[in-house]
Amino acid sequence: MQDESTGRTVFDAVVAWTRVNSVLLDAFLALALAGLSVLATVTDPSALGVVVAAGMTLPLAVRRRFPEVSGGLVALFGLLQLALLTPSVGSVGVLMAVYALAGYGRRWASRGGLLLGLVGSLLCPVAFFSGAGFGAVVVLAALIAFSVVASWALGSLRRAQRLNELALVERARLLENERENESRLATTAERQRIAREMHDVVAHSLSVIVAQADGGRYAARADPAVAAQVLETISGTGRQALADMRNLLGVLRTGPGEERAPQPDATMVGDLVDQVRASGLEVTAEVRGEVRDLPPAMGLAAYRIVQESLTNVLKHAGPRARTRVEVRWEADALRLVVEDDGLGAGSMVQPSPGGQGLVGMAERARLHGGSVVSGPRPGGGFSVRATLPYSSRGER
Repeated sequence: MQDESTGRTVFDAVVAWTRVNSVLLDAFLALALAGLSVLATVTDPSALGVVVAAGMTLPLAVRRRFPEVSGGLVALFGLLQLALLTPSVGSVGVLMAVYALAGYGRRWASRGGLLLGLVGSLLCPVAFFSGAGFGAVVVLAALIAFSVVASWALGSLRRAQRLNELALVERARLLENERENESRLATTAERQRIAREMHDVVAHSLSVIVAQADGGRYAARADPAVAAQVLETISGTGRQALADMRNLLGVLRTGPGEERAPQPDATMVGDLVDQVRASGLEVTAEVRGEVRDLPPAMGLAAYRIVQESLTNVLKHAGPRARTRVEVRWEADALRLVVEDDGLGAGSMVQPSPGGQGLVGMAERARLHGGSVVSGPRPGGGFSVRATLPYSSRGER
C-alpha cells in the first residue's frame, strides 16, 4: 500500500520506525529469545542450564552499541553449553552475534567471531548428535557452518552500507565547507575589485571636480569667461563620473559571462537537483505549470530556498534519503515543495545546534511577500513548503 500524496509505502514507514527504535527492538528480541530458551529447559530444569540459556540471548540487547562485549558473552556461554552438553534454543544467538560483530564490531572482532562460529559448527554436531552417525554429523556441521558464513556475510554487507552512508554524509559536509570557503574568497575578491573600480571612477573624478572648483572660485572674479569654462569642465567630469558609476553598478548586478556565472533563478532548480543527485542523494524533481519571468531577486530567493532545503536533507536526513522537489507555477504564486522520507543516515548524524537555514529561508520569502512552512512529516522525514506570490513584484 502506498500513499499517493507522499509517495511513501507502509514498508518505508516501518523501516523508518525500526531505525529510530533499534535499541528497543534489540532488547525486545533478546528478551523473547531468552524466554524461549528458558522455557525450553523445562525438560532439564537445572539452574545452570537456565543461566546458560539466558547468557546466550540476553547480551544480544546491546549487540549494536557494544558488539564486542555482546559477542564475547555469547561465545563464553556457548562454550559453557558445549561443556555441559545441554543444547538450547538460545544457540540461534550465536548467529545473531556473528552478524552483529561483522556489521558493527571492529575488524578483529568480526574475524574472531567468524572463526569461533566455524569452530562451533564443528563441535556442536559432535557434542550433541554423535549418536546419529558420521554422515548426519557431517551434514549438520556443513549446515551450521553455512549459516555462520551467511550471517557473517550479511553483517559485512551491513558494515559496507553503513560506511558508505557515513562517507556520503562526510562528503556532503566537506562540500558545504568548501562552498562556504569559496563564497568567502569570492566575496573578498569582489570587494577588492569594487574598491579598485570605485577608486578609479570616484576618487579621480572628484579630485578633478574639487581642483576645478577651487580654480573657478578665483577665476570668477577676474575673468567670468574662464569661470564659465571651469563650470563646463566640472559638469562634463561629473557627467562622465555618473556614467561610469552606472556602468560599474550594472556590471556588479549582471556581470559579463566570461567573468562570473549567471545569477541563479527558479528556472535553474533542475540543474541544482542534478548537482545534488551527483553527490549521492536520491532526489527527483517535478515542474508544473507555465514558467513565468520573475524579477532577479525573487528568482534568486526561490533558488536559494530549494538549495538550502536540499543541503538540510544531506546534513540531517542523510544521503540515502529519498527526496522530492516540486516547482509549481500557479496562477497567483510560485510554490516550492521539498520533502524527504527520513530514511537516510540521519539516525547517525546529530543536527547541529543554532542553525539559521530555516530562518534565512523564511526571511527570503517574507522579503517578497511570501511565506515558508517547514516541519517534520507524519511517519518520518521533513517538509519545506514555500510560497512566493507574483503580486509582490510591483510590476504591471
